[in-house]
Amino acid sequence: MRLVDLFCGTGGFARGAERAGFDVSLAVDIDPNLTFSHKHNFPNTKLLLENIEPMTGDRLLREAGGQIDGIFGGPPCQGFSSIGRRDPSDKRRKLLGHFFRLVSETEPSFFVMENVRGLLESTGRGELDDGLKWVTERYHVADPQVWDASEFGAATRRKRIFVIGTHRDKLDPVTAEDIEAWRAPAATVENAISDLAAAEHLTDDDEGFDLWKTNLVGRPNAYLAKVRSKGGLVTSNRATIHKSDVAKRFSKVVPGAIDIVGRHPRLDWSGQCPTLRAGTGADKGSYQAVRPLHPAENRVITVREAARLQGFPDRHRFHPTVWHSFRMIGNSVAPLMAEAIFRAINVRIASAGRELHAAE
Repeated sequence: MRLVDLFCGTGGFARGAERAGFDVSLAVDIDPNLTFSHKHNFPNTKLLLENIEPMTGDRLLREAGGQIDGIFGGPPCQGFSSIGRRDPSDKRRKLLGHFFRLVSETEPSFFVMENVRGLLESTGRGELDDGLKWVTERYHVADPQVWDASEFGAATRRKRIFVIGTHRDKLDPVTAEDIEAWRAPAATVENAISDLAAAEHLTDDDEGFDLWKTNLVGRPNAYLAKVRSKGGLVTSNRATIHKSDVAKRFSKVVPGAIDIVGRHPRLDWSGQCPTLRAGTGADKGSYQAVRPLHPAENRVITVREAARLQGFPDRHRFHPTVWHSFRMIGNSVAPLMAEAIFRAINVRIASAGRELHAAE
């Protein structure tokens, strides 16, 4: 099937689609830093670095190579986030409507839109409802649902809203119950990152990535079995070296507590990571989001530890610069959350295929 990933970023949403058995034909984003390693991570996906606002449905169809079966994406959320300014004049808010416009103009079999919970509040709900006017006539549109990635097996607590639609002429509706049938127990921080503590640094490559080898004694737990690479190789695991007074301050923060100065939460081996934030791009001041503290070491977590907690496979690369890498992860959809949604959609597609075959 031909899927299109709008606002693709580093490709967390696409990783979920991939795990559910889909291929993504086209990915679109305007940020060259957030998509730095996209071609490495998704070699069979065409990447288009453009703004979708002026793009037409016909253009999207041409770039995708033909009729599109599914469109998914998370329009920029900063204009709706409860921790942001929610500025009505933020131009990024209008991209939400353009997502639904492109769905209307290309008529895929299904669409999935992800965003922050603030979109359901008074300052955002009107724009969501306006956007949905593009699709409600031709699509079964499920009520917006808030799901937490930890409810689907991830090692992070990350609540996001999802709006799912299926074309009335092609697929039956996908319900909340269909998605929730794929729920799984949350992984713990220990499940996700404990093997990284003894990782051995091998070298730095020509692109500036640090390469490491993890050593695992015995069989991997169920979570690691999903994310570990063959041979235990990982990138971007170099630890931040803090000043002695900062490390001393961190040493006094117990698991589950928060550093009173930097507001860094200390991870608990037996719990889940709080939502990883993206920070801001250069156009908004280049602010680094607060990173959690490692459960046992007096430092903030590494890029690879963050990626593991979010559910990215070890083969996934980010950016040689730590700041851009954390922006990639903080902006992404947790892959296990995405996987559950795409698996439920796959069930609907399989059912439609059987019914079509029977009718013939």
